[in-house]
Amino acid sequence: MSGTPALEAVDVTRTYELDGVSVQALKGVSLRIAQGEYAAILGPSGSGKSTLMHLLGALDRPTTGTLRVAGRDISALSPDELAELRNTHIGFVFQSFHLLARTSALDNVGLPLAYRGVPKAERRERAAAALETVGLAHRLGHRPNQLSGGEQQRVAIARALVGNPRLLLADEPTGNLDTRTGHEVMDLLERLNAETGAAVILVTHEPDVAERAPRRLHVRDGLLAHDTAPDPTPAPDRNRATDRDPGTGRDPGISRDAGIERDAGIGCDAGIERDAGIERDAGIGRDAGIWRDAGIWRDAGIGRDGGIGRDGGIERDAGIDRDAGIDRDAGIGRDGGIGRDAGIGRDGGIGRDAGIERDGESGRDVGVEGEGVEGA
Repeated sequence: MSGTPALEAVDVTRTYELDGVSVQALKGVSLRIAQGEYAAILGPSGSGKSTLMHLLGALDRPTTGTLRVAGRDISALSPDELAELRNTHIGFVFQSFHLLARTSALDNVGLPLAYRGVPKAERRERAAAALETVGLAHRLGHRPNQLSGGEQQRVAIARALVGNPRLLLADEPTGNLDTRTGHEVMDLLERLNAETGAAVILVTHEPDVAERAPRRLHVRDGLLAHDTAPDPTPAPDRNRATDRDPGTGRDPGISRDAGIERDAGIGCDAGIERDAGIERDAGIGRDAGIWRDAGIWRDAGIGRDGGIGRDGGIERDAGIDRDAGIDRDAGIGRDGGIGRDAGIGRDGGIGRDAGIERDGESGRDVGVEGEGVEGA
């Protein structure tokens, strides 16, 4: 799909003058269709999609803006040059088929080649090959009134393909067909797009038909309201410049110092700060806000109850606040120098020296050293 695009429109407008009244059908449409692309144009009645199709097929000229087909600006071409461009580069498939009623399928398909001056024998040979491509090799001599609606549309598709166009425009190709036949025609268009490399643009008001196209252009009120063309901007690399390995499931914002090791599967909330040298085994869960000093080691499964207060080098659970040298459990109020456990009432003035260890279950001091009263 590289090189010159099949067609390109830049700020294209189209205004019609009807009895002295200006009607702006298109109000500035820009799009690019690459070689081999398959796209659908859809929109409600009066949205401007048919006007856009006529312009893309070089059947009309834009009022303003630039429209290039096969790299040629159609506004700069004469009527004869436009006719030649349509004949050699564009194939048309219409909703109403537009087959010559008293002409065989073979001669209907060969008609575009007749305008090119291709000899009769060659054009009949190429027309027969095109009809075989769409599955109608057994209907070469049949006239349109001897064919079903689906077969007539296949003849029209063969006629569009016989000149080997680089762009195929299909205007409501399933509009006059039943559901099953419509699906068969769509299958055929998709196959031909893949096999011939021709760009395919179809205009439709049927959402299920449009959904089959990899790219969909929604036209509304004379503007290109939405285009599902892939965003060329590359997706961001989520692992770049982060401390996360693929598959660890860690949230951004976790800061880790040098020397910290963490195994995959550890869930840590954002905001945990750790000093160098700390190791944690898989399965240890800690809540945000835990602060730990260097050199502390905790194995998986060690549980500490809230309320155990220890001096430097001892581990404490989340929510524990410490003033300088003093340990306190969450929700414990104490005056300067007074140590108090959760739920234990003590009178002011009772002092304890640092170094007291207390059992979280018994509520008694263990190895008390210092002055003051020992609480129950």
